[in-house]
Amino acid sequence: MSDPKFVIVIGRQYGSGGRKLGKRLSERLGVAYYDKELLSEAASRLGFRADLLEKADERPPSPLRSMLGANLGSSTWFTSGAMHSDTIYKVQSDVIRAIAEQGSCVIVGRTADYILRDHPGLLSIFLHADIEDRVKEVMTNEAPDKSYREVREQIEKRDADRKAYYNNYTGRNWGVASNYHLTLSSSRLPLEAIEELILSALRTSIPLSAD
Repeated sequence: MSDPKFVIVIGRQYGSGGRKLGKRLSERLGVAYYDKELLSEAASRLGFRADLLEKADERPPSPLRSMLGANLGSSTWFTSGAMHSDTIYKVQSDVIRAIAEQGSCVIVGRTADYILRDHPGLLSIFLHADIEDRVKEVMTNEAPDKSYREVREQIEKRDADRKAYYNNYTGRNWGVASNYHLTLSSSRLPLEAIEELILSALRTSIPLSAD
């Protein structure tokens, strides 16, 4: 008998190591990992290039675009090359559900914890870290040429966008512990220890074969 399907979903503050953690877990468990790849699938469904969806990736909907969609109807998806934010979100949600139906996987971000809230094999995580640690992480691995102030502003902006995006589409509050099964700090624990905690929680809630 095969193992039951599970989905590990990771919400995260920018610079806390969410993508690294997701990739580690997917490799350890031998399951698919999804991050920005979801955007490519959604773009394909709509017949657009992935880079067009990238512009709306975990960012709050544009008031102007939403107003156009409300006033002119769904045909405005293609007006001036723009797509209605709600349309992008709906297609992306459909893709996430389809992926979860196909088999076990790890998904980072994109409100997947909310979209898959009724999935019997869901384990939702929120990863956070102290701002100083996140600045160091981003400066070391993503923006070595930027100043401390520039990187901190970048982090604060990205977190604000993710919060607005999440809150808008879920009606929940991004990062609030009660919305997730586990909330963990990568400032207090290394990713290796966090990985083990998540695997332990997964095996407790969903019986799996031994490694």
